[in-house]
Formats: sequence, C-alpha cells, structure tokens
Amino acid sequence: MTAAVTTTAPGGPVAAELPFFVYGTLLPGEPNHDLFLRGRTAGERPAVLPRALLYDGPGYPYAIEGHGRVHGTLLAAAPGIYGELLGLLDHLEEFLGPGHPRNLYERVVREVELPAQGAPDGGESVRAWVYLAAAAVTRSLRTGGVLIPEGRWTRSSPSGDGGRNPGGGER
Repeated sequence: MTAAVTTTAPGGPVAAELPFFVYGTLLPGEPNHDLFLRGRTAGERPAVLPRALLYDGPGYPYAIEGHGRVHGTLLAAAPGIYGELLGLLDHLEEFLGPGHPRNLYERVVREVELPAQGAPDGGESVRAWVYLAAAAVTRSLRTGGVLIPEGRWTRSSPSGDGGRNPGGGER
C-alpha cells in the first residue's frame, strides 16, 4: 500500500506516499468518508493503532499517545491523487505544519497493525500517516477529557451527537 514518491505538504516534503489511518468521521459509513474519501481511495482495510488512546471530542474523536489501542481503517490513495488527498486531509484536520501552534491535529508517521486474515498468530504492521491531537489539545484531554475505553469511535460515542459534525475529519 505504499510507494516511494516525494510530494509536498504544509510540513514540507514527504518522503513516501504512506497510507492513512483514520478513526473518526472519515471511517466508512461516517459522514466525512463520503465527502472526502469517495473515489479517492484505492483500498481500505480494518486496522489498529497501538500505543494510543481515543478521546471523545465535540462530535469527533481525538487519538493521543497512550497505553491502549485505537480501532480504525487504513486507506491508500487512488493512483494519481495522493497530493490532493493529503492536502484535503491536512486542511480538514487543521494541520498547518509540524508543531504549528494553531494545529488541531499533528500528522505523524506511526506503525499500524493490520489484523491477520485467516491467520491465528497476528497480521502485519504498516507505516501510515495518523492525525493525533496537537499538544495543547492533548494536555486538555489528559486532564479533563472523556476516554473512549474500547478505542472504537462510533455514532454512539459519549458525546451523544455520534460524530454527525460534517465539518471535521477525525473531527
């Protein structure tokens, strides 16, 4: 699902066209999946982000570093539109560049686990882009956020609006 091609983004050059791990309103069946991903992906598979926690937000979730697992989907960009998709997702997630003080999310590379298909002893790991909550948001979540214990965001998550905020990505 990866190709070694250089592209540019708000944070500067990107070394490879990595797949994206999504866990909120960009999941299949959620409102932003159709708005931002329909026709722009070449493949989508269930995946898990290890060493992360999932917190409820105002209609969308936030993932942060932690001792848990976040369930989501790994997706690859359709041929020829990687740069477009990267730009759309960076804009949606309010990612202005690495460490930018106005970031809502940081786009980072993490190992994502793909469940084994028919194999009892586990699947493979893949490097992927993940949008994690920016530093200020993470501090706020750690002190007063609502943890989603199973690491699986759904329409019935604690916020009660089920992620129907059509203006956000993981938002």
